[in-house]
Amino acid sequence: MPDIKPPVIGDQIKKSEAEQAKAASLARQEKKGGAFKVIIIIIIITVIVLIGLFLVSKYTSLNILNINKPNAAENLDKPSGWSAVFLSNGQVYFGKIKKQDDYELVLTDIYYLQVTKQIQPADQTTPPQQQNVSLVKLGNELHGPRDAMSINMYHIIFTEELKLDSKVVQAIDRYLEENP
Repeated sequence: MPDIKPPVIGDQIKKSEAEQAKAASLARQEKKGGAFKVIIIIIIITVIVLIGLFLVSKYTSLNILNINKPNAAENLDKPSGWSAVFLSNGQVYFGKIKKQDDYELVLTDIYYLQVTKQIQPADQTTPPQQQNVSLVKLGNELHGPRDAMSINMYHIIFTEELKLDSKVVQAIDRYLEENP
């Protein structure tokens, strides 16, 4: 008869402890792997949200991330805060842009150029004088408009920021000093 050895209980206990340890180790690895997956998913969602905010800030009037704000390094010639708005009808307005979106531009503290020329020369022997160009503050006209203007973007050809040493800005500064 073949020798049959009775099972040793200690060996079975050792095997089951080893199997339990292996199972616990696998469970820890799965938990670590699960935590890693959660972190990766959070990073991906954050990147997608930031890309979305960037696109909204860049291509809409909602400037959530302040992307459309001029950089100080880009403004080497010190902007004055004053802008020139050139319209399709030939008129140019100078002022401060308070709002601009796809449909309108709101301009305040408005000035415009007024060209006056002498209808008849003082005498026939003198040549006609050149046109006299002056800067006029909006609001002093007969109809008494408010000093703010909402301009349809369809009628704006372009806008420019004026430098501090601009003759227009200097004329506005003189006007403000004389008319506090």
